[in-house]
Amino acid sequence: MDIEIKELEHRYQVHSPFERLALYDVNITVKEGTYLAIIGHTGSGKSTLLQHLNGLLKPTRGTVKIGDYLIKAGKKQKDLKAIRKHVGIVFQFPEHQLFEETVEKDIAFGPINFGVSREEAKQKVREALASVGLSENILEKSPFELSGGQMRRVAIAGVLAMEPEILILDEPTAGLDPKGRSEIMDLFYQLHKERNGTTILVTHSMEDAAKYADEIAVMHEGTMKLRGTPQEIFQSVEELHSFGLDLPQTLRFQHELERTLQVKLEKLSLTADDIVEQMKKLMYVGEKS
Repeated sequence: MDIEIKELEHRYQVHSPFERLALYDVNITVKEGTYLAIIGHTGSGKSTLLQHLNGLLKPTRGTVKIGDYLIKAGKKQKDLKAIRKHVGIVFQFPEHQLFEETVEKDIAFGPINFGVSREEAKQKVREALASVGLSENILEKSPFELSGGQMRRVAIAGVLAMEPEILILDEPTAGLDPKGRSEIMDLFYQLHKERNGTTILVTHSMEDAAKYADEIAVMHEGTMKLRGTPQEIFQSVEELHSFGLDLPQTLRFQHELERTLQVKLEKLSLTADDIVEQMKKLMYVGEKS
């Protein structure tokens, strides 16, 4: 299921003294199976953009096409429920949206709401729970009895139980410690590979964008400024700095290493594995000489 956005514009509080332009002239096509990271400074329009992908916000101009479904400015939308079945969103602090009395009921709520039988929903609950690494022995517990990390995984399972073809992640690791963040991001990456779906990650973390994404889009002041592979995007150092964005830590380390040793490494080091591999090569060359 491809995503195609054309000339998207969004204004908040239209025809009021508080009218504000949040997005303008956004054009992007995301092919099925892509892992896209959207980065940008606070207020750049990232979250406003993603809320158009399942109809939480409507365009004031332009179109958003999800597969065969079209969301168009000025047109009454009749198929939003169908769109939302295909597009799942994991918001910041998703555990704040837990509300049912048991874990099982909370995860099953979405599938049942979309017309799945209770028996089938129970099966989806168990599959989703396993996919986030939780045991079935918590099914009858209140979600509010769980640890913070478990609550977040239950909330994520509730989105996965609807089996969305497109998974939207809006800063999904907010508030987690480094270990928890790494576990959750690895979980999403594994699910992306297993399900062969489309993943769109909105993040402030240059490290996560560099490590997981096939492509990166850069938002700035309401529009899309850059798009390319991680290697292409993080070569644009001056442009990124002009947008208030930094480089991944490994790349900053590489630049410092190159300045100190007055050498040029073969490629950009976007992950810890990359920089280790290149340092081994550098040491090998040094030993030979």
